[in-house]
Amino acid sequence: MPSPNSPSDQSPIDSPFGYRSTAREVVEGINLTGKRVLVTGGYSGIGTETVRAIAGAGADVIVGARRPEQAQEVLAEMDGSITILPLDLSDPASIDAFAEAVAKEWASLDILINNAAIMASPLMRDARGFEMQFATNHLGHFHLTARLWPLLVAADSARVVCLSSIGHRLNGLDLDDLNWEAREYEKWPAYGAAKSANALFALHLDKLGEPHSVRAFAVHPGGIATPLQRHLTMEEQRAMGWYDDEGNTHEAFKSTEEGASTSVWCAVSPLLDGMGGVYCENCNIGAMADEDTPAGSGVYPHIRDEALADKLWRKTEELTGVSFSG
Repeated sequence: MPSPNSPSDQSPIDSPFGYRSTAREVVEGINLTGKRVLVTGGYSGIGTETVRAIAGAGADVIVGARRPEQAQEVLAEMDGSITILPLDLSDPASIDAFAEAVAKEWASLDILINNAAIMASPLMRDARGFEMQFATNHLGHFHLTARLWPLLVAADSARVVCLSSIGHRLNGLDLDDLNWEAREYEKWPAYGAAKSANALFALHLDKLGEPHSVRAFAVHPGGIATPLQRHLTMEEQRAMGWYDDEGNTHEAFKSTEEGASTSVWCAVSPLLDGMGGVYCENCNIGAMADEDTPAGSGVYPHIRDEALADKLWRKTEELTGVSFSG
């Protein structure tokens, strides 16, 4: 038997959902009335469909938005209780102000979905000088989750869903050069590092949260055509096989509704009660990768390394000056 603070086994379970399930199919029959859910970036790509499904099931939703006006336009037609608050994950002051505003609205938080991300961007740095993919995808969400920690602990039980990616298979982490100062910057390895960090964050957060009934999950949503690809040219995307010469997406790509399904499944599925710390894909716990695993799925061992997750956690506290308590 695993110890109380060990993550659940990284082994698939019997889930009725799969690759082509949609977010609304996953939440069908689940009543989220009275639940309080926060989604970062919940107004673009799969974030929009995540909010639509969860608000439609009765939850009160707060959306953290770097572009609040655009969020208002996108979400205005949706049913349900949706509040939009400004949030820039690359700006510590913005994160603190956002968390304070959430705490004024709610005394507890049932579900936090760390959805916002950037991918394969040219070298950019935030105001502190941190490389932007790592700063936004990992450091910003670490900071935000720490600030919201008292609200998560105050819930009867809570879940944190961290959007990772199959991009974690590109490479692991260089803890001595997370900021790309000693190496020439490469956008895809930087993305792989950030997405590995997201999964490792969920792994360690779950250990911290389990005694407080807060469980964490990492998610690979699948390949989806969304604004996440804004930094890539069409030529690059065709070269990777994502689009054909006529501009059609690869048949393996998911719709945004399908891409949001695993996030929602991790947030609400009763099948995951009492579980946590796992990386999920296709509405199931992902299987460990081996030599026969297709390139678009599977879990590489480095994101299951609890010692590495602990080292990254301590390094992140050092970089951000933020720590968890409670």
